[in-house]
Amino acid sequence: MFVRKLATALALVLATAGVVSAQTPTRIQQFNAWGAYSYQAGNGKVCYVLSVPKDKAPAGVDHGDIFFLVSQRPGQNISYEPQAMMGYPLKESSKVTVNIDGRNFVMFTKGNSAWVENAAEEPALVAAMKGGRDMKVEATSRRGTNTSYSYSLSGITAALKQIETCR
Repeated sequence: MFVRKLATALALVLATAGVVSAQTPTRIQQFNAWGAYSYQAGNGKVCYVLSVPKDKAPAGVDHGDIFFLVSQRPGQNISYEPQAMMGYPLKESSKVTVNIDGRNFVMFTKGNSAWVENAAEEPALVAAMKGGRDMKVEATSRRGTNTSYSYSLSGITAALKQIETCR
């Protein structure tokens, strides 16, 4: 089951990154709840860490495959970009909220994904992830269903360190 979800996530990451002729991603290493991955794209290597939620709400709703990732794309000058990926389309013009230890970060949505609204806050979100224990992500589906996901942050620091030298 986890392998199927992971394969789906990897395909979604490739599609989101706009990669047309990428090779299959390679899992570098698993660090508790977070895995480190890389693949070769047309404009250089792409590395990212990825996790799945430990809890999903509301119960009884088909959430699809849900992921949170942080990517590095040196060939595109992108460093530690957080992204939430949902298994369903998000409500147009809605916001996704990431809460770590009482601190909120706001993400804008497009399709089934969300990115930090103010790119200058990306390093603060990544730092909060490294220093936190748990992360909660709240979103609204296109149908208007309010959803929330809890992630363990166990292993995030080691996973990010693993992709630090992505070139």
